[in-house]
Amino acid sequence: IVTPSRVDHAWLRSRMAARRQPPSVVDGDFRSPEKRTAYRKAAVLVPLVERENGLTVLLTRRTAHLRDHGGQISFPGGRVEEDDPSVAHTALRETQEEIGLSPEQIEVLGVLDDYTTATAFRITPVVGLVHPPPVLTSLTLDAFEVDEVFELPLDHLFDRDNYQRNFIRQNDRMHHYYAIPYCDYYIWGATAAMLVNMCRFLTEGEGPEERMFPGVRA
Repeated sequence: IVTPSRVDHAWLRSRMAARRQPPSVVDGDFRSPEKRTAYRKAAVLVPLVERENGLTVLLTRRTAHLRDHGGQISFPGGRVEEDDPSVAHTALRETQEEIGLSPEQIEVLGVLDDYTTATAFRITPVVGLVHPPPVLTSLTLDAFEVDEVFELPLDHLFDRDNYQRNFIRQNDRMHHYYAIPYCDYYIWGATAAMLVNMCRFLTEGEGPEERMFPGVRA
């Protein structure tokens, strides 16, 4: 089991560098197979910040007027452009555009498994350590896309009692999705699934419980 005293930048680097393949939630496309189209490539940054009380994940709340996922919690990121040399470049470029974090402030530690969505994107999560820790009020937010930024403690993510597994009916079929409530924030869907994947990747093999989320609450 992960203990707070071990969750620091050195532990994070060692876990991301380890060669492991824990189970991931990779298919978030609830459309029936015959209705699926070719996926567009996208990348997001999972920005991790080391604070005095432990590591946190920097997240954004999208502005309410956006057509896709307005008002929802997300990572900074976007679609891969033809001239982007890598998915890491995409994630860093989009992060700078959306919240003003310079690529020089981010140490890329690796990538997680791709995640597909019903909006026909195949998203690569790029995990990065932000240093020095940013002052949130000094970040330059894209007023069109980003309403606010906040930090979610990894301790909250490592407690599986904070996870929900909910269901939704779409096209006469039931589909499950993860949700992670935190304070006044409701993190769900693709963002929650990728956070679950990251926690599995970081904690698999840490102790007698090989998987932290063998039976998530419905």
